[in-house]
Amino acid sequence: MSDEVKLGYIGLGNMGAPMATRMAEWPGGVTVYDIRAEAMTPLAEKGARLADSVADVAKAEIIHITVLDDAQVREVVGELSPHAKPGTVIAIHSTIKDTTAAELATELRSQDIHIVDAPVSGGAPAAARGELATMVGADREVYERIKPAFKHWAAMVVHAGEPGAGTRMKLARNMLTFTGFAAVGEAWKLADAAGLNLQDLGNVVRYTDKLTGGPGSIMYRDDAKDLAPEHFLHDPFMHTRGLGEKDLGLALALAESVGVDLPLARLALDRLAAGLGVPHTEKEA
Repeated sequence: MSDEVKLGYIGLGNMGAPMATRMAEWPGGVTVYDIRAEAMTPLAEKGARLADSVADVAKAEIIHITVLDDAQVREVVGELSPHAKPGTVIAIHSTIKDTTAAELATELRSQDIHIVDAPVSGGAPAAARGELATMVGADREVYERIKPAFKHWAAMVVHAGEPGAGTRMKLARNMLTFTGFAAVGEAWKLADAAGLNLQDLGNVVRYTDKLTGGPGSIMYRDDAKDLAPEHFLHDPFMHTRGLGEKDLGLALALAESVGVDLPLARLALDRLAAGLGVPHTEKEA
């Protein structure tokens, strides 16, 4: 698609508004719609065209949707599809069930309307700076057509696979985030019971995560099978397993001494080796 392709945006909430604002700078322009008129006014000041209804946005060639849930996604797509031209791409940015985009893609394929799921990661500040990552579930030909426009508002554009795959990748990514948040809760409890300053602990975590990269620093696998001894990650992961089991064991011993229950830490100790894909051996004395 050329730079003159017309964009549309429906749903100007916390993420939609900054994403649509970036799209207002696109050469072909953007038409926006939200049921709240006050949400559209700031976009008009940025040069966006304001639509009177969902159907008005159907004149665009790539239509972006960020609404609350599956039901709203289906409702909006249902209002758009009778008015959309053949070849129109409808990109769903909401985090919804992975089956929804696939089902809608199948339903609308005969009309030559392309449904893609393209959830985003990075938060509203990154959206305002054009630094989001987006995980796109789309047929390869459709993905290649829309990629230049997507790169206008996202710094990382990844083809996850067929429609539905973008959502599956987003769910895996967010699972890691929120599991980590739950682990933060256990770290707080342990540190608090041990008489530590939680603000100092947070400063240490933020600083050292910048150095080590956190969980993403080990995510270089092509599959989730157990690692063969000759795999380039086998020996480093064996070393990581040994350190991890030692440190988790020490943390659990401290927790017991201060009367704190750490179920996630116990599970991590039990599952660390299997998660890394390396043999489990008892901790060295």
